[in-house]
Amino acid sequence: MVNELDLEKIKGLTEEEATQKIKEFGHNELPSTEQRSIFAIVLEVIREPMFLLLIACGAIYLVLGDLQEALMLLGFVFVIMGITFYQERKTERTLEALRDLSSPRALVIRDGREKRIPGREVVAGDIIMLKEGDRVPADGVILDCSNLLINESLLTGESVPVRKVQCGGLMDMHPPGGDGLPSIYSGTLVVQGQGLAQVISIGLDTEMGRIGKRLQTLETEDTNLQRETRILVRNMALLGVALCAAVVVIYGFTRLDWLNGFLAGITLAMAILPEEFPVVLTIFLALGAWRISQKNVLTRRSHAIQALGSTTVLCVDKTGTLTLNQMSVGKIMNGTDFFDVTLDTNHLPESFHELVEFSILASQRDPFDPMEKSLKKFGNNTLQETEHIHEDWKLIKEYPLSQELLAMSHVWQSPDGADYIIAAKGAPEAVADLCHMEPHELEQLSRNISQMAGEGLRIIGVARGSFTQKDLPGKQHDFNFQFMGLVGFQDPIRAEVPQAVQECYQAGIRVVMITGDYPGTARNIAQKIGLNQPEMVITGDELDAMDDETLKDRVKDVNIFARMVPEMKLRLVEAFKSNGETVAMTGDGVNDAPALKSAQIGISMGGRGTDVAREASDLVLLEDDFSSIVATVKMGRRIYDNLKKATAYIFAVHVPIIGMSFLPVVFQWPLVLFPVQIVFLELIIDPACSVVFEAEPPEKDVMKRPPRSSSEGLFNRKNIGMSVLQGIVVLIFVLAIYLVGLNWQGEASARTLSYITLIFANLALILTNRSWSRTIYQTLRSPNQALWWVLGGAVLFLAAILYFPPLQQLFKFCPLNLWEILLCLAAGMLSVLWFEVFKWFKNRD
Repeated sequence: MVNELDLEKIKGLTEEEATQKIKEFGHNELPSTEQRSIFAIVLEVIREPMFLLLIACGAIYLVLGDLQEALMLLGFVFVIMGITFYQERKTERTLEALRDLSSPRALVIRDGREKRIPGREVVAGDIIMLKEGDRVPADGVILDCSNLLINESLLTGESVPVRKVQCGGLMDMHPPGGDGLPSIYSGTLVVQGQGLAQVISIGLDTEMGRIGKRLQTLETEDTNLQRETRILVRNMALLGVALCAAVVVIYGFTRLDWLNGFLAGITLAMAILPEEFPVVLTIFLALGAWRISQKNVLTRRSHAIQALGSTTVLCVDKTGTLTLNQMSVGKIMNGTDFFDVTLDTNHLPESFHELVEFSILASQRDPFDPMEKSLKKFGNNTLQETEHIHEDWKLIKEYPLSQELLAMSHVWQSPDGADYIIAAKGAPEAVADLCHMEPHELEQLSRNISQMAGEGLRIIGVARGSFTQKDLPGKQHDFNFQFMGLVGFQDPIRAEVPQAVQECYQAGIRVVMITGDYPGTARNIAQKIGLNQPEMVITGDELDAMDDETLKDRVKDVNIFARMVPEMKLRLVEAFKSNGETVAMTGDGVNDAPALKSAQIGISMGGRGTDVAREASDLVLLEDDFSSIVATVKMGRRIYDNLKKATAYIFAVHVPIIGMSFLPVVFQWPLVLFPVQIVFLELIIDPACSVVFEAEPPEKDVMKRPPRSSSEGLFNRKNIGMSVLQGIVVLIFVLAIYLVGLNWQGEASARTLSYITLIFANLALILTNRSWSRTIYQTLRSPNQALWWVLGGAVLFLAAILYFPPLQQLFKFCPLNLWEILLCLAAGMLSVLWFEVFKWFKNRD
């Protein structure tokens, strides 16, 4: 950066000043969707079919003169509203926390220190630092910049980026779109260069704020899971309407009691209504995103949670993801000789001084890049007592990296105004090109590079040049450069990566490394982390020479792609996808965005990633760590497993409820289930499927089985068939107890015995569906606090309706003795015994 301004002298606002401004002027954000009031939630509940059915039942009981039953049912309306309110607020709080995490970030200077904060916490007067790929967090004026280009198409519609200059003392704002102006605007994108700016306006006072709420929320299309759920709910609702009509007609004609026939029909409708499915889907995805955020990964799009379990190929960057991105100089070469650097190196031979000097001059004075930071630290340690440190030199011009030339140059002028000194560094091939090296020199350079790359070093070339004319040229190639040598950086691998890679292999997931480094460096890292077939590498040049069909065939076996540029990632993603793979791809730069968007799961880097990459991705790593990705895949599999268990339980428990609502009407037996009994069952079913199953720990083999097919639906025939079979067996046991009670002691006993059996069978279904691979005995040793609350609450309420006379009368029950309760308990447990035996035999295989 052109540093007329000394960053070390810029203090910015203090934290106290920023906090006071937030209190006074609010956060830097457009008005968000207001939290729903209690009244709004009440209105939402009123529109729910279950609420309408309860109101209808209450009205019928009033007509029948049964005031107690009517008041009880209407009282349950408030219970359901309470449950709904709790679930909605829990979901909203989770989403609020995730929105805070996903807020565009800003790098500000406060109390004299650089600090990364959420964009909503930027205040007027803040000093913000802008880098390539950042979204501008607020409107402001440039204080200092270097080659700063900003895309303002969001405001102007003009796709060509405009050049920014530093202000000349006046802090006035100008309209968007002008070239060569100092004004910047919230929401625009830095496409090149870097700068320092002071914030003038935030929130609604920005250009973006004046546009209004059009940019507030982006609507996303429904996921496959949501569409699948909607179709299922629709089909079950149609089935419910048909059966309800049949019950009303049958009851009315056979018993000549149409009012009670409508009551029986509404009871069946309440039994069939699959109102748990949307609730479960919403809660699981919201809490799933929250749980994933606990692994330092932010979920931007909910479909990623479903797709995680299907991941077959995981494409990752090397630097910062597999390695620590804590660069240190490991080896230098001055053209002829090598020098190995150690931790205690503080002295260099004279012949290496200029190489280090010009590598520092080719870097930013206040560097962000880890390599440049390590160069500056290395130079301070080894050259401090020499004439090769130039803190007083003035940076005249910077020639940045470009897609055409992966090298950058800085033009300096000494305090005495002598000739320009030019320092260049970058990819060794690009620096060699600048130096116009002879073929034999290139051959020797290639050997030196291979030697250093074989040691796992990341390598840059360094060159120097001079220029005597007054007007500087437009391109780096117009200088006369002299090659000075190579600098190799070592970047240790993360300690947890080898284990995480092996975990991926156990889970049937290929790990593919994509890097801009040399093949030798990539192979070295691949061997250290345990990557399969580290000897097989495809380079960027080789990839460019391949057609799509050849590439499609080659990517089946190769796991290392070296000397790649971001634009090549998209071809790799498309090649993997054409082979039927489900691809997760990491990226952090502006040019990574197409690949991130094309991959089924795009993963951007929260630490070093650009806002553009984050916006194109489905997941954001808050810490740029490969093990976080693996932990997220594991969490995604757990969430999907638990969602499958919850839906299996919902199907299973509704079968006996529907059966005991329908069969007594058809065979003209005394009714077992009335609306109040159905509502009580729902008070167990709702928290069980939305809280108990969501909190289930992962299966032991969750990362030891192959990825789930991406075409496999949650409601497939196998899962539904097994669930319905569970429900049918429970129905048989409940019906048997009902008939025994009917012949034994009459209507009240039959109703009580069958209902208590149904409650115990319901609890047994919760226990057996906690795992489709482990038995109840094994799962009881797995912690799940929500389970014990549901079981305990069910047993306490069960005792109340059996032995508290008002409730006993309301439910039309009679008291049971200990042996009768044990009979119901045994029948309920035996109803799921076959499934336990099935799991035991399945595990033996």
